[in-house]
Amino acid sequence: MDACRTILHVDMNAFFASVEQQANPALLGKPIAVVGSSHRTVITTSSYEARAFGVKTGMTPWEARRCCPELILVIGDNRKYTYTSTRINEIFRDYTPEVEAFSVDESWLDVTHSLSIFGSAETIAYLIKARIRHQFGITCSIGIAPNKLLAKLASDMQKPDGLTVIEPENVARILEPMPIKDLCGIGRKMERHLNMMSIYTCGELGRCDEARLSRKFGIIGKRLKEMGQGIDNAPVVPFGEEDDVKSVGHSSTLERDLDDPVEIRRFLLQLSEMVGSRARRYGVSGKTIHLYVRYADFFSSWGKQTTLRNYINLSDEIYKAALSILNTVELEQPVRLLGVCLSNLKHQAEQLPLFADDRRKLEATRAMDSVNQRFGDRVVTFGSLLPGKEKAGSHVIPPSWRPDGIKNVDVL
Repeated sequence: MDACRTILHVDMNAFFASVEQQANPALLGKPIAVVGSSHRTVITTSSYEARAFGVKTGMTPWEARRCCPELILVIGDNRKYTYTSTRINEIFRDYTPEVEAFSVDESWLDVTHSLSIFGSAETIAYLIKARIRHQFGITCSIGIAPNKLLAKLASDMQKPDGLTVIEPENVARILEPMPIKDLCGIGRKMERHLNMMSIYTCGELGRCDEARLSRKFGIIGKRLKEMGQGIDNAPVVPFGEEDDVKSVGHSSTLERDLDDPVEIRRFLLQLSEMVGSRARRYGVSGKTIHLYVRYADFFSSWGKQTTLRNYINLSDEIYKAALSILNTVELEQPVRLLGVCLSNLKHQAEQLPLFADDRRKLEATRAMDSVNQRFGDRVVTFGSLLPGKEKAGSHVIPPSWRPDGIKNVDVL
């Protein structure tokens, strides 16, 4: 393990709920839960006052109110959260240029080269916590460790408003009894598989024979053993230095189950425009379109893809390709969720098409993108998507959102 690095992981506490409580002082100190605008939404996050009653992310509102009858439901405001997240990440860059946004409310900071300026990682952490509290009235928990894996683990150890330091010499002692599920990257499915191998703690994972793990999990077997030992050599990757993006996609749960082909096609167009807009913004085109459908029973789903002869990034071409996939399938149930993804990407400078009709379409798309970038998303859009028409999406901010780059998904 590289003990020379000093990494911070900053995790905002009950972020959406905290932002809402600060925006509306009448909610301060009360049990609240942030939900989407759909009538069948789930809890996206809850305040610590609500968590004391057992309210958890992913619960339906009626389940949450069964735990806490006094629960106040607040419809989430994505623009409020993304604005605050962006400003907070600007604070981080005052202490180091090496900032990697992990999600809307989490970031890693490599402060190794900043210690000579600020004195210590703890000093930097306290300065960050004070500035966030002063500017936004909300709190965060910070973990300090020699790598990203341990820093994230540390930030979870004292919540809310905590500060935890994991020193290199204490790693083995801390990890020995730690449940494997506490490690970032080990989800429920992986936990079940490891439990079947009688591996329950990080200590047991770190001592497990690498060959045994590799036989079970393939090439990630070595990585799993390293995680159990607290080893992580992954660098903090600032915006602009990421690996080339492999795909651009967007999916959303519908506000109601759809079985009307016209409504399904309209929502498919909406998703295609969101994908196309992001692809054009970052100068990528793709040849492969993937369509994903989940049915109303929640458990049944399918995904199909098609690879085209030419690279595309215009929204109507993405839509036509996705629609061609949809037309090959007879829908068995009403649709609950749709997803469109553009992959097999390459960066390319746009060339003026040979034919006049294609040139006009490209020029119109460029003009539409220019207006939307200046005045707001979908100010100019396809006629069937104009304001006043019902939007089918649930309008919950996607987990892929980042403050910068191609993962900065447009929010409503």
